[in-house]
Amino acid sequence: MPHTTVEIRTLSGSSLAIGSAGPRTVTIDRSKEANGVGLGFNGGELLLLAIGGCYSNDIFREAEKRGLAVRNVEVTVEADWGGDPVRAQNVLFSVKIHSDAPERQILDLIHHTDRVAEIPNSLRFGTEVKLLEARAITGEKTG
Repeated sequence: MPHTTVEIRTLSGSSLAIGSAGPRTVTIDRSKEANGVGLGFNGGELLLLAIGGCYSNDIFREAEKRGLAVRNVEVTVEADWGGDPVRAQNVLFSVKIHSDAPERQILDLIHHTDRVAEIPNSLRFGTEVKLLEARAITGEKTG
């Protein structure tokens, strides 16, 4: 699998940010209750969306390998937040697949995809996250 890089840049003087991967973008922000503008997803929501989005994409990939036609995938991901430091806990997801394939094949696809989906496995197996570089830019105005 190729190397992936994303960038997040806040708008000047605001918590509102644009996250990008190549030409694609997503809006990121803090909620209004947390003194943000409230116009984008927060980090926790993006984490859960990453889990569900990966799983949904992988359903289509794995279904194609099995010759199964999938019409629609619905994934719901939820989590509690707590601990010190605060982190996602009790992460659960549910999936519904609409297909004309036999129920047993759909259920096998669901469970197989749960075993191979990259983002859920990254979390399950404790992918290490390291701070690579830290710089403080002082006294400089940005446009």
